[in-house]
Amino acid sequence: MSLKLVVNNKDSWDAMLEELEVRIQFAYKQLEQRTEVEELYRLQGEVRALRSLTRLRDKVNGGS
Repeated sequence: MSLKLVVNNKDSWDAMLEELEVRIQFAYKQLEQRTEVEELYRLQGEVRALRSLTRLRDKVNGGS
């Protein structure tokens, strides 16, 4: 399956963005509760990865 089929289908893309936002918010809540440095770094990386997925449409369609 081509990624273009997912990112250019409004219903699929909107559902994916909604799920990513839920996961990002959960990671932020975890960040607020953690004190271990390694866990903070892991959660920051998770948020960064999820945020990069929110920009997938632009990348797949030839944006920057």
